[in-house]
Amino acid sequence: MIGQLRSTVIDCPDPRALAGFYAELLGLPLSEENSDGDEWVVLGGSPGHQPRLAFQKAPGLRAPDWPDPERPQQFHLDVTVDDIEAAEQAALALGARRLPGEGEGFRVYADPAGHPFCLCWD
Repeated sequence: MIGQLRSTVIDCPDPRALAGFYAELLGLPLSEENSDGDEWVVLGGSPGHQPRLAFQKAPGLRAPDWPDPERPQQFHLDVTVDDIEAAEQAALALGARRLPGEGEGFRVYADPAGHPFCLCWD
C-alpha cells in the first residue's frame, strides 16, 4: 500500500451549493475547518476519516453529459501518504506520471489512463 484515500474530489462551478446538496443526500456534516471559503468545501471528517467528499471550484466547467464520452464524469482522488518522495517513486513505478501543479501539502499526477489524482501529506 502506498497511501490511504483522503478524499473524493468533485469539480463544480459552486462548491458550497453542491456540498449542501450532498450533505442532505448523504447525511454528511460540513467540515468548515477543512474547507477554504467557497473555493474548496469538505463534507465528512478530517483527512483519514471516511467517508469524505470535497468540492473544488472549477470556473467554466463543462458539466458531464452521461453517457456522452465527449463530456465524461469529472472527479479526482486525494491520497494521503506518509513520505511523499517514496510515495511518488512507487506511484511512478506503477505507471503514474507527474502533472504540472502542486501546492502546500500536495502534488498532482495522472493515473495510467490519464485521470488526475493527488498525493497529499500533512
